[in-house]
Amino acid sequence: METSLPVWSAADADGVHHAVVEVPLDHSDPAGERISLKLTRIPATDPARRRGVLIAINGGPGGDDGLGARMPAELRRLTSLNEVYDLVGFDPRGTGDSTFLGAEASPVTATFDSRPPDEQFPLIAADMKEREEGCRRAGGTLRPHVSTRILARDIDVIRELLGEEKINYLGYAYGTMLGAVYGTMFPNRLDRSVLDSCKHPVWDWRTQFKSQGPAIRRNVDKWAGWTGERASRYGLGTSAAEVIASVEEVSAGLAELAPHPLLRTLFDQRIGVLAPRRPDWDELARLVVDLRKAASHGDSAAAEALLAGQSVWRPGSTMGGLREAVLEAVTLETEWPTDLELYFADMRRFRDEYPYGFGVMRAQPWVGTFATFKHAEPMTTVVREGYPAGLVVQTDGDPWSCYEGGVAMAARLGNRLITIVDSGGHENFAFAGNAVVDELVTRYLVEGVLPEKDVTCAGDPRPDVPADEPVR
Repeated sequence: METSLPVWSAADADGVHHAVVEVPLDHSDPAGERISLKLTRIPATDPARRRGVLIAINGGPGGDDGLGARMPAELRRLTSLNEVYDLVGFDPRGTGDSTFLGAEASPVTATFDSRPPDEQFPLIAADMKEREEGCRRAGGTLRPHVSTRILARDIDVIRELLGEEKINYLGYAYGTMLGAVYGTMFPNRLDRSVLDSCKHPVWDWRTQFKSQGPAIRRNVDKWAGWTGERASRYGLGTSAAEVIASVEEVSAGLAELAPHPLLRTLFDQRIGVLAPRRPDWDELARLVVDLRKAASHGDSAAAEALLAGQSVWRPGSTMGGLREAVLEAVTLETEWPTDLELYFADMRRFRDEYPYGFGVMRAQPWVGTFATFKHAEPMTTVVREGYPAGLVVQTDGDPWSCYEGGVAMAARLGNRLITIVDSGGHENFAFAGNAVVDELVTRYLVEGVLPEKDVTCAGDPRPDVPADEPVR
């Protein structure tokens, strides 16, 4: 296969070298249409100790909303890995400065509501159908060629262009699935690998999305229990159940402040965002207290000020009249049901049980419900045969890549599992400041030393707010 070798720029102000290379649009047709990939590299600072390249990727699915080509600069800033590795990053096809995959920005007719009434369900479905049509209209020849297996082939082309026999790999979130698929497809070309905040290796994309609703709720319930133990400070109840009842009282009060459900929706969002973050539990409890006061006084201006700065659900990046659409393309690599009543039944249950953090939106129809094409290849069943065991890092309360995924990935690959307990963190190594995780991962990537057995360590501490004295 003929490919364009990287022509690296001089180092920029951050010491990063940039290049653009061409790869086949369709890897089964290497002489056909080409697309561009943006690469970055920071050479190892200690050539005598250099042990190759480390490719890192986060965001997803497909690298959506990830660091992409900016990853090497972040890893050099946060870790010592650049001493022995050339740090390599890239914008996955469709994203960033690589060949762009867009979708027409489709209109939204359904009300933005974290607890939509049943009469909104058909509108939500119709909006998703139009979203898929917008992807189809703008996707051109690229859209059918954006999937996990295809991104893995892109990585192997990058490896070849870099002149490396093997790569080392650091993947976060969707990047964990991409790394596991790469190892399955190209086992003799992968050396050391770390997978942090894993997608479940077996679940289809609908199951993965739906798992986030219960995961967020588990964090909310833990926060509610902690808050109930401090009833004298917050006055929201003495048990988790009583605190949740207070939250629901505030939710109902916000819904009465205005005819539009935006305030309640933003409140549900804020609950889902802050509850996984243990250090933010005091902030969340005080927010509920302040919003209860605002709602009880009918003070919509105060409630709006307290909830200011919240964003809507996945607004998406834009490029003129287009927005990036890699997420939609990749999630079509698994089957989605077409029976809308199945989605609507799940939405009713999620609305009642998992309203926080946009839980119901994780059960609603998606573009895959109305897919306008099928990928030529199904999602890979990952295995580890022919490359070394590595590390999996996972928090027990990750709301986006649920703990079950990390456990399953470690078991399937025979990797060591580092569990961060009492934590709702996501993407941990280097980015979370966890000294135990950083030391273990760095030691493995630099020295090749795996822990002798699975490891547990603590996450960020809960707020230093004393619990009430027990009643005697």
